[in-house]
Amino acid sequence: MIELRPYASLGGANHGWLDAKHHFSFANYHDPQRMQWGNLRVWNDDTIQPQSGFPPHPHRDMEIITYVRKGAITHKDNLGNHGRTEAGDVQVMSAGTGIAHSEYNMEDEVTQIFQIWILPTRQGEAPSWGAKPFPKGDRAGQFVTLASGFAEDGDALPIRTDARVIGATLRAGETAEYQLGDDRRGYLVPATGAVDVNGVRVHARDGAAIENVAVLKVTAIEDSEIVLVDAA
Repeated sequence: MIELRPYASLGGANHGWLDAKHHFSFANYHDPQRMQWGNLRVWNDDTIQPQSGFPPHPHRDMEIITYVRKGAITHKDNLGNHGRTEAGDVQVMSAGTGIAHSEYNMEDEVTQIFQIWILPTRQGEAPSWGAKPFPKGDRAGQFVTLASGFAEDGDALPIRTDARVIGATLRAGETAEYQLGDDRRGYLVPATGAVDVNGVRVHARDGAAIENVAVLKVTAIEDSEIVLVDAA
C-alpha cells in the first residue's frame, strides 16, 4: 500500500521568517490521521529566511535529523557543539536526557531543510550531536544510508532508534530499488523532481506513506533528489 500525501494537503503555517509545512501533526496543525508513521513522528519542510532561525529551545527523548536541501543551517547547543551543515549534508541530534539548541540560517540566501523526528528505542542516554557531508555524487543512481540505528551501517550517522534515513539522486529514467520488507514502513519525499514509486507518481515535496511493500522500485520521471525513512 502506498498512500500519496500531496504537498498541497500538508498542514503548516507561514511565520514570515519561517514557512513550515508539516507531513504529520505538529504545533497548531492536528490531523488524527497523520499523527506518525511507525516510529517516524515528524517530517517538517521548512523554508527559513536569511539571518533568521530558531532561538534556543529544549528537547529530550527524540532523534532529530536535519537534511539540508538548500543553503546551510548553523547549530549551537548547551553542550558546546557548534557546526554549519550545507545543502546535501545531514546533521543528527540525539536529544537523550535533554539538550537545548538553536538552529539559524546565517546565510544571505534562503535555507530549505527537511527536519525529521524519529522516536528513540533507547532512552536514558546522554545527548549528542553530529554532522556529516554526503556528496550527491556518491548517491547517484542508488540509495545510500545517511543515518541509521543499525551497527552494520557504519558509514552513516548514528541514531538511537530502529530506523534508517536514506537518500538517492536519480537522473530522469534511472531506477533504484530498496529492500524495505513487509514488516517495515517507509516514508518517501522527493526534495526535487518527480518519481514513480511502485506505480504511484510522487512529485517534489509530496509524501508517500508506504507499508506492506517488500521492495521499493523508484524510477525518476525527472532528475530527482529523494529522501526516504525506513521505520519500524
